[in-house]
Amino acid sequence: MSKIAFVFPGQGSQFVGMGRDFYEKEPAANAVFVAADHALGFSLSSLCFEGPEDQLRLTENTQPAILTTSIALLRVLQEKISITPDFTAGHSLGEYSALVAAGAIRFEDAVRTVRARGQFMEQAVPAGKGAMSAVMGMEREALTQICDKITEEGSPVQLANMNCPGQIVISGSAEGVQQAGEEAKTQGARRVIPLNVSGPFHSMLMEPAAVKLADTLKQCELKDASVDVVANVTARSVRSKEEIEQSLIDQVSSPVLWEDTVRYMLEQGVDTFIEIGPGNVLSGLVKKVDRKVKTLSIQDIESLEKAIQELV
Repeated sequence: MSKIAFVFPGQGSQFVGMGRDFYEKEPAANAVFVAADHALGFSLSSLCFEGPEDQLRLTENTQPAILTTSIALLRVLQEKISITPDFTAGHSLGEYSALVAAGAIRFEDAVRTVRARGQFMEQAVPAGKGAMSAVMGMEREALTQICDKITEEGSPVQLANMNCPGQIVISGSAEGVQQAGEEAKTQGARRVIPLNVSGPFHSMLMEPAAVKLADTLKQCELKDASVDVVANVTARSVRSKEEIEQSLIDQVSSPVLWEDTVRYMLEQGVDTFIEIGPGNVLSGLVKKVDRKVKTLSIQDIESLEKAIQELV
C-alpha cells in the first residue's frame, strides 16, 4: 500500500520572490499571505516578494516567511487535488508547517509563534558567541565523542542536525565548534563548512529560548493532530497536543534527527515524499537516505503542475 508524506523545509531555504507567483495567481495562496500580514501587523508578504534580502535573512523574519510560503503552497495543492498525507514532518522550523498541515495548530497562531521563536533564538546567545558548521563524511559516534570531549573541556558543542548519511551539523560556542571542526578533519572528516547563521541553533545554548517558547505556546490553542506528525526530537510519530507541545519546546535546544525521521517514515511504508515550500533541500536529503524513493518538490506554479500530473 503506497503511503505519502508531506515534508516542509526549515531555515536556509528562503529567497526573495518566494511564493509570489502563487500569491498573484491563486486566491487560496493570496489569502494565506494576507492572513500572515494581518496576524503579524506588518507586510511579511512584501518582505517575501521584494526583500531586501538582509531583512528576509533575519531569523525572526525568515521563520514566519518560510512557514507562510509553505502553507500558501499547501493550500493551493489541496485545492487542486484531493490528497491527504499519511505522515507530515518538517526540518526544525518546518515542523510548524507540518503541524498546520496536520490540523494541530491554526496558521495564524503558528506564524506568530515562529516569529517569537526567531526572536527568542536571536536573543539567547550574543552575536558572535555561537556558531554552526556542517561536517561531511564522518560517522555520528566518532563526531559525538569529539564534541563530548571538547564540551567537557569547557567549550560547549554538540551534534545539531543529523541530515543524511555523511552530513551532520554541529552547533555550540564559537570556540567549541571551531575546535570540533579541526579535530574532525584530523580524524578523517572530508570537509567542514562553517554555516552563515546568526546563532548556535539546536544546541544546549538555546535553553533560554526554549523556556520563553514554552510560555508562548501556552497562548496557542494546540489540538491533537489528524495525521501522524514525525517529531524532530524523537523521529517518531506524535498525535496528542501534549506530546506536540513538549516536542516543540525540546526541539529548540535538541538535535534535529532528520535522517532518522526519513528512515522511520520509510519503515512505515512511505514511498512518496512531497516537499512543500521554498527550495528542494529536503528532497535531496531524502534521496541520500534512499535513492529509490519518489520525491516531488513544490515551490512554484510549474513544479506544482508537474507534481499534480505525477500524483494523478
